Amino acid sequence: MSARAGLSASRRRLAFRMARPAVSGTVRPRVLVAWLALALAAFLAFCLAVGVGAGDLVVPSGELLPALWGSGEPATLFLVHELRLPRAVVAVLAGAAFGMAGAIFQSITRNPLASPDILGITQGAGAAVVAAIVLGFTGLGSQAVGLAGALAAGLLMYALAWNRGTTGYRIVLVGIGVSWICVSITYYLLSRAEQYQAARALGWLVGNLNDRGWDHARPLALALAVVVPVVLLLTRGQRALHLGDDVATGLGVRVQRARMALLLCGAGLAAFATSAAGPVLFVALAAPHLARRLAGSSMPPVTASAWAGATLVVVSDLISQRLLTETVLPVGVVTGALGAPFLLWHLARSRT
Repeated sequence: MSARAGLSASRRRLAFRMARPAVSGTVRPRVLVAWLALALAAFLAFCLAVGVGAGDLVVPSGELLPALWGSGEPATLFLVHELRLPRAVVAVLAGAAFGMAGAIFQSITRNPLASPDILGITQGAGAAVVAAIVLGFTGLGSQAVGLAGALAAGLLMYALAWNRGTTGYRIVLVGIGVSWICVSITYYLLSRAEQYQAARALGWLVGNLNDRGWDHARPLALALAVVVPVVLLLTRGQRALHLGDDVATGLGVRVQRARMALLLCGAGLAAFATSAAGPVLFVALAAPHLARRLAGSSMPPVTASAWAGATLVVVSDLISQRLLTETVLPVGVVTGALGAPFLLWHLARSRT
């Protein structure tokens, strides 16, 4: 089948058109380069996490890739596939989910500080998990409970923000209120908990990849395989909403329907990531900014934000494993230490 294609170039973007199939569009070289750079950074960080990890054993670089494919010494295969690979996979998938969720929320609210951990999504998951631990619902896994809590917080936020429609401004304000409600519930439950219950709850609340296995990685991978294609199909609506409701309406986008669909997708991504890795703070806030600055775009690119989030979580987890010799820190401690200065820097820079 023959196809005629046309290609035109400008300083900042390449436009293409194909006759068969009838496809046209534009590609910005800087966005493509940023996407490739962040994907490469995530892959290198992933390989480093699997090869180095916690402990004194280091997998040589020449044995790492064969070991990932199941070839090598039994001891090396056990170290890679049973101890380090599941943790690294959860870190990549959770970071990607947090990055995409942050990009979605920042686009639909047109607020650079909007993220799941500021709008109450992750706090809803935390409150649900702490409630299950303190009230003795031991038969329910933290993944299922955290997922239910995050989705409930997202739906509550949207319902309270609804007033013949929603706006980004109302979503942010209501989300902050929902966040503090969930935090208050969490603190109350911790004050009533036994010592061992409080220790278990705090270990999850800070964001933790310790003891993560394939039973955490598989559900998260399946969830992303379902949600990510939906997000990509909604990219046009996301771009239109970033321009404002009036412009989006003029472009033929059903604003409320598109915003609700994107909000549910973002809440779902944050919920699945939180249920697997805990509420790893600041990743959903920082990753879209990193991707946007590298790409030079006015809105955070979703897929580049995913790679940025994956890189941040994997690198932070590697630091948490190697920083102290006698213990392995929760990854949320490192992301919080790195994210708080980033937030202060961004706020200071925004005033200028």
